[in-house]
Amino acid sequence: MATHNHPLKRKRGVVLTLSGWQRLQAAKHESEIKDNYGNPYILEELSEHTHLSPNTLTKIHNRKVAVDKQSLESYFSAFHLSLNTNDYTKQSSQNSENSYKVTLKGQVPLDSPYYVERQPIEQLCYETILHPGALLRIKAPRQMGKTSLMARILYRARTYGFKTVTFSFQLADVTIFTDLNRFLKWFCAIVTRKLGLPNQLEEYWDDIFGGNYNCTDYFENYLLNNIDSPVVLALDQIDVVFNYPEIATDFFGLLRTWYEKSKYGDDSSDVWQKMRLLVVHSTEVYIPLNINQSPFNVGFSVELPFFTPQQVLALSKKHQLDWEIEQVEQLMALVGGNPYLVQIALEHISCNDITLDWLLQTAVTEIGIYSDFLRQQLWNLQQYPELMGSLVKTVMSETPVELEPIQAFKLQSMGLVQVKNQLAVPSCDLYRQYFRDISKRLRLNTINENPLYPDVVENVVDLDDHIKADHR
Repeated sequence: MATHNHPLKRKRGVVLTLSGWQRLQAAKHESEIKDNYGNPYILEELSEHTHLSPNTLTKIHNRKVAVDKQSLESYFSAFHLSLNTNDYTKQSSQNSENSYKVTLKGQVPLDSPYYVERQPIEQLCYETILHPGALLRIKAPRQMGKTSLMARILYRARTYGFKTVTFSFQLADVTIFTDLNRFLKWFCAIVTRKLGLPNQLEEYWDDIFGGNYNCTDYFENYLLNNIDSPVVLALDQIDVVFNYPEIATDFFGLLRTWYEKSKYGDDSSDVWQKMRLLVVHSTEVYIPLNINQSPFNVGFSVELPFFTPQQVLALSKKHQLDWEIEQVEQLMALVGGNPYLVQIALEHISCNDITLDWLLQTAVTEIGIYSDFLRQQLWNLQQYPELMGSLVKTVMSETPVELEPIQAFKLQSMGLVQVKNQLAVPSCDLYRQYFRDISKRLRLNTINENPLYPDVVENVVDLDDHIKADHR
């Protein structure tokens, strides 16, 4: 009988234990001090250092999804450690079930018990989207639950027989934003495809009339005329357009015009009342728009707030934690009511990975559960040094700080600060602690790297003194 030699499959099914994770993080932190000037390794650097893919590293860090033992050995070896038997454990079926209890990044599934309603916001949104020609705006910093709410509004609209089109501007190539006509044609083509209609742009587009007129004509006389039911056009992550002021001014003016067309009471109003606009964005627009063109001062606007202590307490019960208000207040003293940070904490604690006390003690360290998240925020800021300076100024102050408007907008859209009456404060104490530590580390590195260049060190000291003087 012939034998078939099949390649042996690598056995998957281990996750780091808490002690293994702590040992690995301590070694990694030592390497960062010795070999990386004290700067945390970003995911790409870790991938190069360990010869593991970013996806595998993310799974290891999450300690929820099993990986093969060889991957752990490679990770430990990269930091001169040997993998011991108490550093990992086989993933049990219970662990596997727990690992999918809640989506910690992105949209909370429609059937998830972990979605937190912030009534009356949800009910008001459900009612508003049913109004002919409605314009509904959802505003909040990143990872506050905007997309999850949007999904529920669209689901409710579909139960009433509406068509829905979800449009994410992050899908656009940078080249799309180089020309208004190209941008609007791309926009029309995407909506056409999602409605399941043939592309008729060549028949309706005449360059002599300009992009805004052509786009309006295409929607009015082709798209809306060829559907029998109302349609909700959900524009998610519209913040991307903010980065292109020349495109944004025309496009936002166009959205405002469409909303107003449904109110004219003329022959075209019935057509435009079929469309309901749902606009999702992170903060207020900093682009100077004509008040009569902006779609951000008409329609119905909702701003998603942080979770309240009562909401966090209710969510802890869903995670089967026997918490009282005291434990909730301890967590919220660190992360405020930030939905994403709260969910991460409750997920790890409910899976018996950590205790609340351990979380509070290690929150801003490399062995804490927020280390990867904070490192990514740091990497994002390092791409824009002027933002880092503004954030340092904010976290070093004990009172609200006035920032340059565009920088305040960007920091708020990242969820790092809250802005009220043009004054900024850190969004939560986690950010204040972490970026204060980073600021001190950067200052020390500058001094260590430039012992022969006192003018460089003096500039750093002057920055510290300037920040302190601003807050006296």
